[in-house]
Amino acid sequence: MNTPHSLYALSLDEIVHALDLEKRYQARQIQEWLTKGVTDFSQMTNLSKADRERFAFRMGNACSSNVIERQHDASGAAKLAIALHDGAIIEAVLLTDERARATACLSSQVGCAQGCTFCKTATMGFVRNLEAFEIVEQYIHLQRESAEAITHLVFMGMGEPLANTSEVIKSIETFHDPNGLNISLRRMTVSTCGLAAGIERLNAERVAVKLAVSLVTADNRLRSRLMPVNKRYNIHELKDALIAFQRVSGKRITIEYCLLGGVNTDEVNAYKLADWLEGLDALVNLIPWNPAEGLPYTTPSEAEIDRFVRLLERLGIPYTRRRSRGQAIDGACGQLAVSLNDLEYHLLTDDDEE
Repeated sequence: MNTPHSLYALSLDEIVHALDLEKRYQARQIQEWLTKGVTDFSQMTNLSKADRERFAFRMGNACSSNVIERQHDASGAAKLAIALHDGAIIEAVLLTDERARATACLSSQVGCAQGCTFCKTATMGFVRNLEAFEIVEQYIHLQRESAEAITHLVFMGMGEPLANTSEVIKSIETFHDPNGLNISLRRMTVSTCGLAAGIERLNAERVAVKLAVSLVTADNRLRSRLMPVNKRYNIHELKDALIAFQRVSGKRITIEYCLLGGVNTDEVNAYKLADWLEGLDALVNLIPWNPAEGLPYTTPSEAEIDRFVRLLERLGIPYTRRRSRGQAIDGACGQLAVSLNDLEYHLLTDDDEE
């Protein structure tokens, strides 16, 4: 029998099979501990000592990953470097807003294959997809860092969620399970660079999460230069997929507009954005580019941003301005990355864990 790397994202029947349990209620007991973030079998005190020792001998720990580095900043943001079972490293971020609401920003891949020219993660290239349990474990690690219960999830970390749709959907189902973490679908947001096929799959499977789309520009030629995905699914195909998604979900879509100094903040871009948004119920989220070493862009000045905002107001485009959190620890939008050398990291032994 193959022993799984983790018990997270498994059904009760799968836990029964993985641990060769005699009674199904034992799986429920274990699932309750996992939901609380307890992954050490020795601490699952309503199980018999013999069972706890047997499970520990079989798996070691119910969780497959380890936190190897923690960073915090004055905004309350925390960034974790997490070593996976095969030695690869990902990053996950905890953000806290003015109302003390805690949000987990989760990665879906090691690296990314999409090649967006303004994103630091793209410089890593693509290593592999994460499995659902590896996505859920990020939440567990982040919850241990948070003074507040994490109530919101955003799939906006490393990787393109809709290039790993099956595992992302499975993790969403785990997060939403009323007998588990019980997080509302209304509090989950999946972000995509514009994979229309992935949006269509969310729609077909009625995955009723919120959707955020990194648009950056509604100029088709410019977007193809900035975001290679536009050569596969241009802005017209993307809009068709969004209209279909909105027709079924009824949810307003967030359009993420990364402001690149001197690139996409002029009058032409504002008018093209207004034209592209016609027929969509969408809110434009203006995100000043977060500096990332080695990338050929600049953050626009406040004056440049203000000019663009006035253009949007004149055109009647609903917008919000994001104030970046986590920038001081390279945990803000577009800043997540680990070096290729770090990907060779070997997991810490239990004695080395913090």
